[in-house]
Amino acid sequence: MFTPFSRTGDREEEERLFLDALSSLMIEENGSVLRRFTNLSNAAAAIFSFLPDLNWAGFYLYDGRELVLGPFQGEPACTVIALSRGVCGKAARERTTVLVPDVHAFPGHIACSSASRSELVVPVLIGGELYGVIDLDSPLASRFTEEDARLMERVAEVIASLK
Repeated sequence: MFTPFSRTGDREEEERLFLDALSSLMIEENGSVLRRFTNLSNAAAAIFSFLPDLNWAGFYLYDGRELVLGPFQGEPACTVIALSRGVCGKAARERTTVLVPDVHAFPGHIACSSASRSELVVPVLIGGELYGVIDLDSPLASRFTEEDARLMERVAEVIASLK
């Protein structure tokens, strides 16, 4: 059973403990789509539990043409996102992390929730190919930091390493 993360006051230590806990929640996939969804579901829940002030945490998965909603925590969300649109589309298209302090200032932002004010999106690459993106939304402007971005990039590496 997973328990909420305790705070030590040391961000580096908290992140190490978080990544250890995340890794312990992952199961061997053996090519199983169902097992992949199990891992992504646990990852979304762990992220949502670990990072404060989120209103959405989850995955959009690349189907070869567009991003399709995957496992998440939060309110219902947009189901399909073109690579040409929004923060998720930009991160997927450019295969780079995108941190947006104010989504209202981002041209073409897709407002799945009117409560969202800032967003962080990290691509997940498996074998150099786009698998999807990790998408985090917050009702607070400027919620996300470069440290958050680096942590989510490490989460993307954990997801990509699963076999």
